[in-house]
Formats: sequence, structure tokens, C-alpha cells
Amino acid sequence: MSHIFPRHSKIAPPTAVGGEGCYLIDASGKRYFDGSGGAAVSCLGHGDKEVSEAIKAQIDRLAFAHSGFFTSEPAEALADLLVEHAPEGIERVYLVSGGSEATEAAIKLARQYHVERGEPQRRHLIARKQSYHGNTIGALSAGGNEWRREQFAPLLIDVSHIAPCYEYALRGETETAESYGLRAAQELEDEILRLGPDSVMAFMAEPVVGATLGAVPAVEGYFKRIREICDQYGVLLILDEVMCGMGRTGYLFACEADGIAPDILCIAKGLGAGYQPIGAMLCSGEIYDTIANGSGFFQHGHTYIGHPVATAAGLAVVSAILDRDLLERVKTMGPKLQTALADALGQHPHIGDIRGRGLFIGVEIVADRETKSPFPPDLRIAARLKKSAFENGLVCYPMAGTRDGKHGDHVLLAPPFIMTEAQIPEIVGPLVKAITDVGLSS
Repeated sequence: MSHIFPRHSKIAPPTAVGGEGCYLIDASGKRYFDGSGGAAVSCLGHGDKEVSEAIKAQIDRLAFAHSGFFTSEPAEALADLLVEHAPEGIERVYLVSGGSEATEAAIKLARQYHVERGEPQRRHLIARKQSYHGNTIGALSAGGNEWRREQFAPLLIDVSHIAPCYEYALRGETETAESYGLRAAQELEDEILRLGPDSVMAFMAEPVVGATLGAVPAVEGYFKRIREICDQYGVLLILDEVMCGMGRTGYLFACEADGIAPDILCIAKGLGAGYQPIGAMLCSGEIYDTIANGSGFFQHGHTYIGHPVATAAGLAVVSAILDRDLLERVKTMGPKLQTALADALGQHPHIGDIRGRGLFIGVEIVADRETKSPFPPDLRIAARLKKSAFENGLVCYPMAGTRDGKHGDHVLLAPPFIMTEAQIPEIVGPLVKAITDVGLSS
């Protein structure tokens, strides 16, 4: 009998005992193609010797030193490397242990920044519906996934939510992509004005929405307009790249594709590639200087921030992404995988949209392609797809609630950057079979 408190008490998962490249191996010897990298984590695949050796070497030198007393060489080197490649204006790195910690820190830094610059009335945070920013109370408050929020609603802080930039479902029939993007961005200005222009501290968004919407990039021009609105009203722009960053879209920082720079940026998942739990919140020099020249103390912290072994892993992972030219590989492999999916499923009556950027791809399931209407939630399409794909040797990331937290289904794919073109059928084949197995006939 297991004493583990599992994610789901009615599901008994197999025991993973090994990993090789793009594959995970369970105790029976069965191999699974890791088509979602867990949750867009395992960007380098499994068993990367360079990363493992960097971790072992760091443990031999120094396993832990509390950041209240010391900094460490790998933490300093990782921060230097991230800032070297970060968007313009980003100058400081606050190292944490995961994505929820990164977004929580971002929210608190935004508030303290305004307090220290003499604008304590700035207290409102605006985010987007159908977003996900983590599972701590502050991060869950910022997130817009109603299913995740529902039972905890009495505990959450008050956050405003505007519509996402979700072209497939929300763009009008007569709108161009550009006009739709401007209309979607206008919701931010409208909400700032409704709350009071001098009362809003920050706007938080994912450049490419991950698990909740299924790899949805914004239309061209949307984020440039968002950046203009934030600048106009003195609102900080927080970009959550926990899932879409660190090369997943073909750019080390996903916002590069949108031609903008945030004030605060959150990363995790691919930063450690699963080899160690690590995340980071990056901020502009102006924000850091405000704190440094004011109280001098960011009123926040966790025991394991800047952990030497975790940062050694992060340094090895980011170095591998850059030194092995994996960004270009992602830009090449992503379209090939998306094309293969389109060839196999593009005309399927229940596949509404195949979208994404780089090796971050979403397949949206619909009841009717013409109306784009989703299946009823009680059919449990996403859960059944996950089970069938897994039985057929594919780890993928189906999610329910695509449209509003309750209705809609999609499958998220985020395979390791090291996958080859010859392995594409190991994703497409089992996924097509899973779609057939759950009764979605072509």
C-alpha cells in the first residue's frame, strides 16, 4: 500500500524507473514517448549526461547555502546568462523553485515597487480569462481558469480578468486578425479606466497560453498594443513564460516573437528541464533600482531560493539549449510536427484547430467544425483521450474546459527539443488512435 498522496486517488499510475532521450520507462519495461515533456518541462529529454554531471559536480562542491547569508557561483552564473539573453531592460534575476513561486513573487514585487515609488494606491492586478499562473493563492487568483478557481474562490484575492486573445473562438467573422487583436487589447484599457487609471499596478499574461487554452499565441500586434497601454497608464507588464519560455516556442524568451519586452518576466519548467526544481522571476533595472535605492529589501523569500544544485542544473540546461543550437531545431521541428498533425487530422470532423508556436502545439476538439461548438463536459473527452494515448505509449496533455473552464477540450503537445523527424509518427499515430478510441470517428 502506497503512502503517497497522489494527484488522483482513483488512478494508480505506473512506476517510472528510467528515462532515455524522448522516452520514459515504467517498472514493467514499457516505453512511453514523452510527447508533452510532462507538462512542457523535459525540453532536453531524459538522461542528459552533461546536465547530470553538472548536478553531481555541484553536490560534491556545495549542496546548500541559504541565500540570507550567501550567494553561490552557479546562481551568479545562471543570472548572468539569463540577463545576457533577456529582453531589453531586464537586468535582475530572482531565483525560486518553480512557476507558482515565480508568479507569486512577481505579483508581490509589482505591489512593493509602486509602494516604494510613492503610489500605494496602485493595488489592482488585471489578468486574462482562461489563463493559468500557478496553484498558490496569489497565483491562482491571477489565473482565469474557473474550474481550478471555483472551490477556492472564497480564499482568493480580487483580480480583474479580461478576455484572452483567442483567435479561433473569439475573432469575429468580419474581423481581420489585426482588428481583432486591437479589439482584444482594448479590453485592458477599458478595465484600467473602470478601476481607476492610478489604481492598477500590473497586467499579467502568457505570451502563448499553455495548458488552459492549448498553445494559443496572440495575433500579431496584440502585445505591442498591450505594451503601449501599460506604458500610457504606468501599469507594469508581467509576462508569464513558465510554460512557453526557455526555447519552447523557438525563442529563449517567448515574448521575442511578439517584439516586446516586459517589466517582469516569469520562467520555470524548461529552465530546469526536469533535472531540478527551479524557476525565476526576472525584472527590469528600473524596478530593481527602486527597491535598492528605497528600503533595499524585497519583502519576500523562500528557503530554497537560489539553491546551488538547482541553479547548477539550470545553468547546464540553458547552456545546452544555446550551445547545441536547439532554438533553431525547435523552429524547424515545430512546423514539421504541426504539418504532420494537419495531414492526419486537419479534415477530421471533430478537430477544430491545430495551432501553436515551435514545439508547443495544441489540437482543439469540437463537436461541430462549422459552429466550433464543444462537446458536453460529461463526455469527459480530454480524460479519455489521455488514458487511451497513454495506453498506446504516448504521454500527452489533454485538458478540459478550453472555452470557459467547463466546456471544450484540447490536447497540448510539448515534446523534447531533441526529438527527430523520424519520431513524429510516435506522436501522431497514437494520438489519432486515441481520438478514434474515444469514439470521435472521421
